[in-house]
Amino acid sequence: MVMVILAILVWCLGWWLNSRLANSPAAATRGVQLLVPAIFGVTVLVVWELLVRGLEVSLVILPAPSVIAERFASSIPILWEDFAQTILKGALGGYVIGCGAAFLTAILVDRSDFLRRGLLPVGNFVAALPIVGTAPILVMWFGFDWHSKAAVVVVMVFFPMLVNTVAGLRETDQMQRDLMQTYAAGYWQSFFKLRLPAALPFVFNGLKISTTLALIGAIVAEFFGSPTVGMGFRISTSVGQLALDMVWAEIVVAALAGSAFYGLVALIEKSFTFWHPSQRG
Repeated sequence: MVMVILAILVWCLGWWLNSRLANSPAAATRGVQLLVPAIFGVTVLVVWELLVRGLEVSLVILPAPSVIAERFASSIPILWEDFAQTILKGALGGYVIGCGAAFLTAILVDRSDFLRRGLLPVGNFVAALPIVGTAPILVMWFGFDWHSKAAVVVVMVFFPMLVNTVAGLRETDQMQRDLMQTYAAGYWQSFFKLRLPAALPFVFNGLKISTTLALIGAIVAEFFGSPTVGMGFRISTSVGQLALDMVWAEIVVAALAGSAFYGLVALIEKSFTFWHPSQRG
């Protein structure tokens, strides 16, 4: 009971501190903008620890953050092998292939009304297919190694990237395109000097969406067949062994990798689209 009361006090303290910081004159500074989510995250972890300890929650239901951290520290070699298999090979390989192919296809779609009217509806249909239905098929086609996981990722990221890129390439209005024609600009000159810069916010939006899809696709695909290494394999086997601390350790790795991947793409976007209103201020 003491732990529960302490957890409530910690939550109230964190809430009060964040409210003061968010409403302070320095709320717009970079330091406060970083400090507020950091305080919130620490508060959640402390409350989680206190509630699990105070209510004596079973490890099978929810392990405490300290238990997860201990398992994480003792399993770094295993976690690194799983990370390399799932993220560096499956997710990243499929991400590069899928997004690259989608970008090139978007250029073809932009130049062809037939493809735009025929391929995009098919793309919306394929994008709506559940991964639990397509992943086992692709695993059977491409084998149990990382190649099948990359294939699942390609299917997942291709059409979101394609739709965003096509929408971006059509972002310029007719007056802008007519102006390029009065300068005797060809298709590729107009593409690189007008249409591609205007499409960059849409392209990066597709790339950011695909970072999450790539991670999910690679992990879920490993549930349907994988060598004895990989994040999805480790999660599924650890659940069967009731080793929930290992499951949460893999979840931490996935969360850190996903956040870093998304942040890297957002950082690159900021350097390429510094002129866009969304990047100002």
